[in-house]
Amino acid sequence: MPKDNQWQQYGKYIGLAFMLPSCTLVGYAIGYFLDKAFGTHFLTLIFLVLGIAAGFIELIRETRPDK
Repeated sequence: MPKDNQWQQYGKYIGLAFMLPSCTLVGYAIGYFLDKAFGTHFLTLIFLVLGIAAGFIELIRETRPDK
């Protein structure tokens, strides 16, 4: 394995490690601010679940071997 390719793989997996938490955090933040704007209490949960789902979908897409 060439040294450049090894560093590219490290970068890819480090990016994957931050993808799921960041998608979750962004979904939560969107829901939280929408709840504050509209005076509701359910949008945080909805956008949190959507953020988690988006993170898992992207994680699965990136780790599939048939790319």
